[in-house]
Amino acid sequence: VDFDHHLGRAVLMFGIPYVYTQSRILKARLEYLRDQFQIRENDFLTFDAMRHAAQCLGRVLRGKTDYGIMILADKRFGRNDKRGKLPKWIQEHLKDSMCNLSTEEAVQIAKKWLRIMAQPFTREDQLGV
Repeated sequence: VDFDHHLGRAVLMFGIPYVYTQSRILKARLEYLRDQFQIRENDFLTFDAMRHAAQCLGRVLRGKTDYGIMILADKRFGRNDKRGKLPKWIQEHLKDSMCNLSTEEAVQIAKKWLRIMAQPFTREDQLGV
């Protein structure tokens, strides 16, 4: 499915996408990482989950001139051990003032932001041009 332009303006992520930990393959991988590189299971699982989260969140931005809202509907994303494993381009926009909002606050902020972003702009207004 391809959500071009105005058809995909938001990603709503409920929960953190951890993998199924009872898989024999994953258990072998975790054992290898622990034995060879001293990487703790929880660290790898959190890193992997944040990588999956970043992939999902990035789907809303399909090009330089695209825009969208990324909603992380899980308080765990606000914790430093999770937040620090997200890519820098996401971390830069995760402001403390935008965390732990009520649904009403989030809807009001999203409406205001989408109205601003939907306004026409000239090519000169774009960064980097």
